[in-house]
Amino acid sequence: MKKIILIRHGKSDWNNPNLTDHDRPLALRGLNDVPEMSLRLKEKGIFPDLILSSTALRAMQTAEIVAEVLHIPKASLAFEKNLYHASYGMILKSIQRQDDSNELIFIVGHNPGMNDFIEFMGGNLDNLPTSGQYAFIVDTAHWIQLRPDNVKTWFVDYPKK
Repeated sequence: MKKIILIRHGKSDWNNPNLTDHDRPLALRGLNDVPEMSLRLKEKGIFPDLILSSTALRAMQTAEIVAEVLHIPKASLAFEKNLYHASYGMILKSIQRQDDSNELIFIVGHNPGMNDFIEFMGGNLDNLPTSGQYAFIVDTAHWIQLRPDNVKTWFVDYPKK
């Protein structure tokens, strides 16, 4: 069994119009929500083997906060440019190429790709809110075999839940 938790980056700051979308940091709400959501994972005893994150600043900050709260070593974080505004297909490919020694992977990224991935995998959620988590259990020993027919929803959580 493998497990995946999609984590949408925390709420981003739109106050500086000179920043590109890729360079927007977390807003105060994101800086508050991400640690709270990470604590919920910690309370459930959920700790990833690997955290894959988009290279957008807000996603990297989210991944780093999650790792800090869960005491995950920095060596277990990977930042992938192709996860920045990735399609569901790109998210799928990123997961499928991971080493099978990783039993639980967190993916930190963006909508609409996250919503599309959830829908493609048969999940049921209109919108994954910022700092939200959507978790899947995958009935396989090999990431390359990840596909909709061997996945089921594990849990869904978000700040206002």
